[in-house]
Parts: sequence; structure tokens; C-alpha cells
Amino acid sequence: MDQLSAMRVFVRVVETGNFTRAAAALDMPKTTVTNMVQGLEQHLRTTLLNRTTRRVMVTTDGALYYERAQQILSEIDELDGSMSNSQAQPSGRLRVEMAGAFADLLVLPNLCDFHNRFPQIRLDIGVGDRLVDYIAENVDCALRAGTPTDQSLIARKVGELAMNAYAAPNYIQKFGEPQHPRDLEQDHFSVGYLNATSGRVMSAEFQNSQEKIEISPRYLVSVNDARSYVNAAIAGLGVVQSPRFMVRDAVARGELVEVLRDWHCESLALYIVYPQTRHLSNKVRVFVDWLARLVHNLRVSDQH
Repeated sequence: MDQLSAMRVFVRVVETGNFTRAAAALDMPKTTVTNMVQGLEQHLRTTLLNRTTRRVMVTTDGALYYERAQQILSEIDELDGSMSNSQAQPSGRLRVEMAGAFADLLVLPNLCDFHNRFPQIRLDIGVGDRLVDYIAENVDCALRAGTPTDQSLIARKVGELAMNAYAAPNYIQKFGEPQHPRDLEQDHFSVGYLNATSGRVMSAEFQNSQEKIEISPRYLVSVNDARSYVNAAIAGLGVVQSPRFMVRDAVARGELVEVLRDWHCESLALYIVYPQTRHLSNKVRVFVDWLARLVHNLRVSDQH
């Protein structure tokens, strides 16, 4: 029995909750996964998992073994990474989650450059601003807007995007142009953006040379997707705070105009997040570095 391989399989079964998902994550036949865990139990002369028809439950011995095995595997991965040739080309599958607007307007238009640099990495991009089970879904990392609050995740900031307030000409024709952010709580409407974690409409912050205020805007509609957020503004449903790159084309076509020009919106911070239990592999590291350069170049272009 290859004990190290069996340990990796056992850890993945515990993290995913059953043999089927573990087999899919490891790209192994389910029978192989089952046999490796059984072989490990025979080697250790103890039961690590209690099986049911739907999922597996970790025994007391299994929980202790999982804790130590996870630490050992993490240390081995870190050692392998530190001893590997720094010039070696990273390779393999990289699963990344991100909102649709970031995929469509930021990452995909520039992805040929990434593949020219790292031709041996295959990117699987999951599109959507949702809660992710990183272990069960075998997700390596996610691109997220705003400061992460989940303490179980490690977050690396990759940059900031300039933000402004925008509205459609037909909205301004109907309601007039807001003169102060407080107008969005009284005589005007915003498009609401639903926070994926809380399910609540997010507040909006504005500042000028004298003050910084946070408002809870009135809204006719709220959405949980950045593309729908901008499209709702184009339809005349309210004012939005948006990164400039997301509305550049709509502004050029005259579908949106900047409003509240005497007020600044707080920049939108972008982070790559990944679970603490997952070793930061070379393929994730080069993707994070590439994305940071991409956001930096975008920010520079927005300033001109």
C-alpha cells in the first residue's frame, strides 16, 4: 500500500463528505478510492469512517488521524514547493470562481496573454457571485470584490478599481439628476445590490473634501449579479455605483452618464481568496500575480 497516497485519498473523502465526490475531485474510479481507504484502515487496524448510503461519518480515531494527516500532507506539499525548480512551468487544472462581469470584461478578454505565458495551465472558470464550498467543489481560489469577512479563508489583495455613480438619461429625464448622495434615500432610486453572504442590499459610501457618508438607498429592484446591476441602470431603474471599466462602453454609447460628480465613491478592492487548508500552488501563485498586473494596468488606463 502507498500510505501517502492513501492518506491523501482519506483526507479528500473526509473533506468532501462521501466517496463519489472524492473520486471526482481526485479523478479516480470510486472503487479505487474505496479500496485505498479500506487498505489504510487495515494497515492501521482501526475504523476511520462509518459508511451510510448517503455519506460517511468520521470516527473518533478517524478525526484524530485526519487532523495529523492534513498537517503532514501540508508540510510535504510546502517542502516539495520550496525544493522545486523555480523556473519550472506551472501546469495542471486551475479552478477559479468569479463574478460574471469580472469574467466577461476583465479576465476572458486578456486570457490569451495568460495562456501564452503559462501554456500548461488549464483554467476552469466558475461564473457567479455565490458562496463556494472550496473543498467539496475542488475550487483552488476565487476572485472577490470587497474586503473578505470569512476568517476561514486567506485573502490576497490584487488591486483596486476606481468607482463612480451613473444613471441612464431616461432616468434623469424622469427624476432629475441627484445633487447629493442623501437624495438617493429620499427623492431618487438606486439599483440595489444583494450581498451574497447576508442576502441584504448593500449600503453605498460617498465622500468629498468635507465629509464621508454612508447611505441606505431606496430601490425599485435589487440584483445579485454585476452585469444585471449595470443593465438595470441602463434600463432607467436607478443610480448605480460601478467600476469604470464595467460601464465604459455604455457611457460611450450614451446609455449611462456620470452623476454626483462632486462626490467620490470608495474604490472597489479586489481579492483572491483560498482556504487556509489548501497549499498555495505555483499555478495559483502565477495566476494571482498575472491578475494583479492586469488590475494595475486597468486602473492606470482609467486614470487617463
